Order: sequence, then structure tokens, then C-alpha cells
Amino acid sequence: QVQLVESGGGLVQAGDSLRLSCVASGRDFDKYDMHWYHQGIGKERKIVASIKVREGRYADSVRGRFTISRDNAKNTVYLQMNSLRAEDTGTYFCNADARATLGSGYDYWGQGTQVTVSS
Repeated sequence: QVQLVESGGGLVQAGDSLRLSCVASGRDFDKYDMHWYHQGIGKERKIVASIKVREGRYADSVRGRFTISRDNAKNTVYLQMNSLRAEDTGTYFCNADARATLGSGYDYWGQGTQVTVSS
């Protein structure tokens, strides 16, 4: 079992920055691909950033503004969000996925942290 706890959300103005954190419990954190998803109000949940080992990958909507990183010693993945826009408003979910290496069932989600960007 892996539990994920996101934090760092809040209310900010457009152009501001936030740093989200996701702390994972359990073992084998380094075996998990980590992802951040965003879900706006009334919208589907969409992936915005992913990281396996070191290099992050990003959705077009956040590329150049967001940076994903991980600290395996702390079982933590981060999402640095700069130049926030109103459309970034929503809930950000942390996802840990090791199905490819550990098998079915190794896919976990946090409860999410709310980000509100006022324009």
C-alpha cells in the first residue's frame, strides 16, 4: 500500500508561483513513475507533468512554466509552478504508478490539493 499526500496549494494571483509537494508512504518509491494531474472545475483530469528518474515531461499547457522533480530519499515529488494563470485553477493530484514494473494494482492517487489563481 502506498499513500500519497499532496500539499502546497493555495490562493494566489495570476503570475505568482506555488510549489506543490507529494509525500509517499511505503517502500520502492524509486520504482514508481510519478505524475501530477490537474482537474479544473467541470473538466476531466489531465496529466500535466511526469517524471521517471530525473527528466520531467510536460503537457503543452504547462511546459516552460512548471517543473517536476523528485527526491527519492524523502519519498517526495514536487511541482514548481511559475507564472500561474487563471486556467491553472483546480485540483492537483499526485499519482504513483509502478504497474509496468511491479504489476497490476501498483497505481495510487492522492486526495489532491486545491490551487486557485485569481486574475
